[in-house]
Amino acid sequence: MSQKPKSAQLPTCPSCEEPLESGDLFCGACGYDLSVVPPRPDDRPTLVMNGLGPAVPDTRAPDTPVAGAPVATAPAAGAPAAGAPAAGVEWPTVSGTDSSGTPPPQLPEELPGLESSGSRLPAHPGDFELPAPSALIRDSSARDYATPENTPPENPAQENLAQESAGPERAASESAGPESTHRKATDPRTADPGAALPAGGKLCVACRAGRVDTDGYCENCGHAQPRERDHLEQELGAVAAVSDRGLRHHRNEDAFAVSSAALPDGSPAVVAVVCDGVSSATRPDEASAAAAAAANESLLAALERGTHPQQSMHDAIVVAAEAVNALATAPGGRDHDPHRHQNAPACTIVGAVVASGLLVVGWVGDSRVYWVPDDRGGPPARLTEDDSWAAQMVAAGLMNEAEAYADARAHAITGWLGADAYELEPHTASFKPDRPGVVVVCTDGLWNYAEGADEMARALPADAARRPLHAAQVLVGHALDGGGHDNVTVAVLPFALPSQRAGSAYSSA
Repeated sequence: MSQKPKSAQLPTCPSCEEPLESGDLFCGACGYDLSVVPPRPDDRPTLVMNGLGPAVPDTRAPDTPVAGAPVATAPAAGAPAAGAPAAGVEWPTVSGTDSSGTPPPQLPEELPGLESSGSRLPAHPGDFELPAPSALIRDSSARDYATPENTPPENPAQENLAQESAGPERAASESAGPESTHRKATDPRTADPGAALPAGGKLCVACRAGRVDTDGYCENCGHAQPRERDHLEQELGAVAAVSDRGLRHHRNEDAFAVSSAALPDGSPAVVAVVCDGVSSATRPDEASAAAAAAANESLLAALERGTHPQQSMHDAIVVAAEAVNALATAPGGRDHDPHRHQNAPACTIVGAVVASGLLVVGWVGDSRVYWVPDDRGGPPARLTEDDSWAAQMVAAGLMNEAEAYADARAHAITGWLGADAYELEPHTASFKPDRPGVVVVCTDGLWNYAEGADEMARALPADAARRPLHAAQVLVGHALDGGGHDNVTVAVLPFALPSQRAGSAYSSA
């Protein structure tokens, strides 16, 4: 490409580098005042390194000593003395001697930068000077910290002027003391485990000294605190449930609800509801929690009114679906940010009711209910059928159960609660066992490690009917020992036969 010819080497404007003509007082391009610009030196200053001066001709006689320099043996004829300083340079006086009586050499960093003429070098652009050492405070860990409050001002007059311009706000903050702006961190090794809980917050489980901030992290040690839903346990008389985050997921998206109610005839009814949030959906943890709470409340109200347990279960699943659907349009749902693609919150649900010798189950999705008799000589059974791709393949006769559940698509569900569900088809079933046993209500986080009814019976402790909470803990531990790839939730309901006199208020459907 063509270029403009270059002009002769003329002085240039120090602001815009525009060539200047002789006699110009102002730059013709930017108007810079050239009268305030000092003339540019013809050469650059030479730095003095390691005590050697610039290479200038020495006009002194070879034997002429330099004032202040140590006397040494004369070098060869015509050679300068080794380490001799340049003429006219006043070097710092070296103090002290080494073991041989010779003064120690001056280190380069101890010498000021000098020009060839012996004058001190001006500061370069961008250089800065470190502030004077400030007062130190010492904490329990023997570390020294400098605080601005303890640093004396370089110019008291300027400091007073800055305080007056800052107004009363700064004065009020400074009068509060250094703790108002610089809070001393607590060493967790020396913290008192029995210290009182910080006002307005939770105590850190790691250092036992700091307050947990709203983001879930300790303000003292920065440790992430376990979420409340990471591990939950509840025991309510004849029913118990345990839920755990597992070993691979970052949060627990399962939820459960256990309760009991009194039927109109005064006999008890025990309820357990377990929900599993769909991980591929938006806010699955909120969906499972909303569904479990809504279904539980609906079941209790219906049973106390005397509604048949199977009808109560069907209605409870419908109410749970409506609660999950409402999340799609709630603040934070799909309508909250129209520019962001989100699918609707979704979850599965499974529940069981034990009342007057009747066992009723209901479900949508792939969470399951197992029956395990107290007499392990009797056969256990799975009481639900999955709404999943694998179950459809088995039902259609296209695969056997082993082949279907070995496929990568096995756990793709075909039924769920959520605004984007194809259609809601609650499944319910009623049973009237002829022997006592235990009902296990669980998510796939458990049955993935005990899929068959026989496997579930082997994992369930023999004393599960007497210790339901312990049994639930053992089953969750079984899943975690197997890998804990998913959230694990299980509820254990002991089933006892009613007395001969009481009979049953309901007939099995």
